[in-house]
Amino acid sequence: MSDSGTGPSTGSGDGTRAVRAGLPEPAKNQPHLPGPAFAAHYHLPGDVDGPYTYGRDQNPTWSLLERAIGELEAPGQEGVETLAFASGMAAISAVVFSQLRSGDTVVLPSDGYQVLPMVREQLEAYGIQVRTAPTGGDAQLDILDGAKLLWIESPSNPGLDVCDIRRLVEAAHRHGALVAVDNTLATPLGQRPLELGADFAVASGTKQLTGHGDVLLGYVVGRDAEAMTAVRRWRKIVGAIPGPMEAWLAHRSIATLQLRVDRQCATALTVAEALRTRPEVTGLRYPGLPDDPSHKIASQQMRRYGCVVSFTLPTRARADRFLDALRLVDDATSFGGVRSTAERRGRWGGDAVPEGFIRFSVGAEDPEDLVADVLRALDVSAQ
Repeated sequence: MSDSGTGPSTGSGDGTRAVRAGLPEPAKNQPHLPGPAFAAHYHLPGDVDGPYTYGRDQNPTWSLLERAIGELEAPGQEGVETLAFASGMAAISAVVFSQLRSGDTVVLPSDGYQVLPMVREQLEAYGIQVRTAPTGGDAQLDILDGAKLLWIESPSNPGLDVCDIRRLVEAAHRHGALVAVDNTLATPLGQRPLELGADFAVASGTKQLTGHGDVLLGYVVGRDAEAMTAVRRWRKIVGAIPGPMEAWLAHRSIATLQLRVDRQCATALTVAEALRTRPEVTGLRYPGLPDDPSHKIASQQMRRYGCVVSFTLPTRARADRFLDALRLVDDATSFGGVRSTAERRGRWGGDAVPEGFIRFSVGAEDPEDLVADVLRALDVSAQ
């Protein structure tokens, strides 16, 4: 794990860990969380040694953030390293392109994040074979033979399917493949991929980890030293580094992660339960619903089910009217923020979803206010 000294004990509870994650040892007259270190270079007389030599390689603010993320994703695990990136896609690209070579095979989800098809095109241009299968039903199991890397997205975005991560990891390792899990939607408070056997946990910190819609960030957490060395080298080559201010804002935001996640997950379930009563709503998905197709597997590997609910309205026009009628929910992309957002996902053209498909990200508003707004907007959109 990236380290800049031994910080105070983080405790075992999620809230305690989030509040104290990555903090340095207390020092008299110094802030609890030091401000961002704006430095392109450092004093470096004589031989090159020490952790900080040049701003593209490492930064004290990154170090504290990386330690904090590592304490959330892999508490108590030795030999785990965390690397922060400028965005979630920078983190994804670092793992994929650092681990694969021409002639290798990678298995991707066919129903994952909409930028993955672009990743596939680039991989194939480099002579890498790409296989895809849906997340649901552990379908990726059937195409693992000869693969070098398995990429899992569970829950999937935006369809919210869940796969049995342990089962897939065990099978992939038998085939000699590394496994990376996109943990963006779950957050480390929802599931910990490394505890489920994965080699990498990867996420966009832009979403619920930071939770305020004002930071672009990504990270990779890994247990294999050689593999993480390659990831670090890729970050250095492409310069996909976070700014110190973004890293500091992210670390500050992590302190409220447990408070935000618990509120948002509880309200997401309330919203999902309200939506299931509406006849115009079809394809409702939320892993926390007891009758959701993913609930059984999700309940075995997730501790919280996320803040995103998805559903479909009968037509594109109905979906647009619904979004326009919402008063407490912003029409915006991304998810995980304290302010609820929703969008008709098909407007981007990259997801295989119906025209009326809605991805709804539940924020921290009072649940009764949010449910009332959703039900009112459904009524208005029917007119």
